[in-house]
Amino acid sequence: MKMNMKSMYAKPFLVLMAVSMLSGNVLTSCKSGKPMNKTQKGGAVGAGGGALVGGIIGRKTGNTAIGAIIGATVGGAAGAIIGRRMDKQAEEMKRELPNAQVERVGEGIKITFGSDILFDVNSYALKPETKRQLTEFAQTLNKYPDTDIRIEGHADATGPDDYNLKLSRERAKAVGDYLQAQSVSSGRVDEIGYGEEQPVADNSTEAGRRKNRRVDIAVFANKKMQRDAKDGKLEN
Repeated sequence: MKMNMKSMYAKPFLVLMAVSMLSGNVLTSCKSGKPMNKTQKGGAVGAGGGALVGGIIGRKTGNTAIGAIIGATVGGAAGAIIGRRMDKQAEEMKRELPNAQVERVGEGIKITFGSDILFDVNSYALKPETKRQLTEFAQTLNKYPDTDIRIEGHADATGPDDYNLKLSRERAKAVGDYLQAQSVSSGRVDEIGYGEEQPVADNSTEAGRRKNRRVDIAVFANKKMQRDAKDGKLEN
C-alpha cells in the first residue's frame, strides 16, 4: 500500500509533541524554566506515562523505534538512573558508528543507518566495511547486557509493495543475524520490516527516497534493568 503525502504528514499533534519533548524542544525544568538535561528528560517522560505515549506513537506509526523506546520508559528516579546508563552507551556507539545517526531518546538510544551504507542496491548482504562497525557495536551491546534491541527495516515507495516489504525484512534480519553472530543474545533482538509504510521524507524526490531507505535500531532497558533501577540496584 502506497502512502500519499496527505496521510504521511497528517500525524496527530500528540505524536509530534511526544517526539519534540524527547528531543529537548519542549521539556523544561519546572523549578528553573531552563531546558532539562537528558537524565531529567528520561524521568519526566516516564513520570508522564511513557508506556501511554509509546502506545500512541506505536498505533499511529506502526510501533517504530521511538515508540518502542517510549513504551519501555520507567520514569522518575529509576528512569533518571537508566538515562545516565544510556548516556554512556550512546557516546560509545557514536564513536563506533561514524556513518550512522545515534540519538539519545528518553531512556533509550535510536540509531539510524541509511540502507546505502549497509547494503548494495536490491541486496541484503552487509557490506564489509559495515560489518567492521557492527562488530564494534556488538561489543558495546555485550558490555551492557540488560538492554533489548529492536531492528527495523524500511524502504522507499519505488517498486512493488510486496518486494519492498520482503527486502526490508531481509535487511533487518541480516543486521540481527550479524549481531547475534557476534555473541549478542538472540533473546535480546527483535527484527521487523515495514517496507514503505513508514516514510520519514517525501518519496517524490531522490533525496527523500534516500532517507526512507534505512535501518533503525532501538536500544532500551529490558525488564531486569527496569526492576533493578526501581529497586535501587543500579549504580548512579
